[in-house]
Amino acid sequence: MSNIITAGNATNNGTSISSDTSGVLELKTGSTPTTALTLDTSGNLQMNSGYGSVTTAYGCRAWVNFNGTGTIAIRASGNVSSITDNGVGDYTVNLTTAMPDINYCPVISASKSPDVNFIGINTNTSTGTDVAPTTTTCRISFSTYLVGPKDPTYISFVAFR
Repeated sequence: MSNIITAGNATNNGTSISSDTSGVLELKTGSTPTTALTLDTSGNLQMNSGYGSVTTAYGCRAWVNFNGTGTIAIRASGNVSSITDNGVGDYTVNLTTAMPDINYCPVISASKSPDVNFIGINTNTSTGTDVAPTTTTCRISFSTYLVGPKDPTYISFVAFR
């Protein structure tokens, strides 16, 4: 690999960015240069976060924190354009930029108030049926064991792919 940028040297914890003819880009840091970050020819970002090896990083592609009661309101978000209120305890997260396919992993959390016991992914709370995921939306639902659908106050959603 040939250096593109070098800052410092081995005696003062230098940093270097290098590339080779294959197109791999590598960032090394430390007094004994260790690979910290690699961008391979497939566009995979690989990094060593202190675990001793450089491996592909799978980032969060979308996230949102929103108010699930009263007027639905996004508190903060990334790659989420809006939230659709489908009824009590039933929401659709609308993505700004589509996922590459429907095989992403949604992760959801909600405040327990008012006594939310169950969280559903791609479920219609009024019919109890599955709703097919899409590359631009994910339906989420919340309910209690005895009462049925409930609106949590604090809802968080992230999607990994």
